Amino acid sequence: MTAIAPPPSRLWTPERVLVTRSAAERPHGQRVLRRLEAAGVDRVELLPGDRLPSLRGDGGRAAFMAAKNTLALVVPPPSKRRLQPIPPSADWRLDLAEGCPAHCQYCYLAGSLSGPPITRVFADLDEVLDGLDGYVGRGAVTSGTPERGGEGTTFEASCYTDPLALEHLTGGLATMITHFGAHAWSGPVQLRATTKFDDVADLLDLSHGGRTRLRFSLNAASVARRFEGGTSPVAGRIAALGAVAAAGYPVGLTLAPIMPVDGWREEYRALLDAVAAALPAGTDLTVECITHRFTPGSKATLLDWYPRTRLEMDESLRTTKRGRFGSVKHVYPRETMAELRPWFEAAVADRLPQARLLYWT
Repeated sequence: MTAIAPPPSRLWTPERVLVTRSAAERPHGQRVLRRLEAAGVDRVELLPGDRLPSLRGDGGRAAFMAAKNTLALVVPPPSKRRLQPIPPSADWRLDLAEGCPAHCQYCYLAGSLSGPPITRVFADLDEVLDGLDGYVGRGAVTSGTPERGGEGTTFEASCYTDPLALEHLTGGLATMITHFGAHAWSGPVQLRATTKFDDVADLLDLSHGGRTRLRFSLNAASVARRFEGGTSPVAGRIAALGAVAAAGYPVGLTLAPIMPVDGWREEYRALLDAVAAALPAGTDLTVECITHRFTPGSKATLLDWYPRTRLEMDESLRTTKRGRFGSVKHVYPRETMAELRPWFEAAVADRLPQARLLYWT
């Protein structure tokens, strides 16, 4: 199967770009500035220092949209270069940005990032990549584990952003892929990235060396239609998945967040059939299944961002899980999970027999 990229269905253009002084001095920051100019972004503000102006506004809808339409090019504090584990996905979290231009009404970033929802692109990418050697072989999620040791040391690039949503403006994902493919590592490694977008044309000819697994976050048609605003259509994501698989990338299917909507079996069955039809024979495929959950903080933020949402966030219909440090998470009750999990495990095994199901959560 020939790797042919679908035409991009959606390219984000920020209305405002803020660039700190230190970011403008970094090589990656300069590359981003050139790409912004080429993309026709005309409101680029070079700041005299390294502090961003306040973007909180009055807290109303207009302030939210202004922040959501703003990109900031910054240099994060040095503490950001100390990578953190990110179970169950990967050994280490590798951030090239924080924030996302999409409008998913269940957005997990709502409970993870504070302040106005601007997208921050990090200009110190070259330094971050130069510092990765010391992490090889030191992880606990995949490195050395019997279940996933074959993946090597894994680095997750989409914990706090969607890197493909920003790629046409930053080129950061391509820089990461090229580095992972060409660098002389001391052991096996894998870069991982998840996306809800489909602009993959510039990634197909990269020398990835099989060291990057591109995963596409997909959902039932009704869930995507109702709750995934500002993303590429599911059909476009599936076509992009097929294109990068044909280009030799290991790929992944992230079913998230799984919701037991009316007719969920039929909708998810149709989704899996469409994925199977798009993939070339012999594709290296993984599947991750993540059911919908929310926290008190994320619910409050999401209702503030999307006050008319019809997303089910009723604590009385959920089971409460508590973390080691007292954190609270509302998940589907045991009876619902007992219905969902075996169905998905059987459906994936039946329709995608070559796939490895990494985890269910």
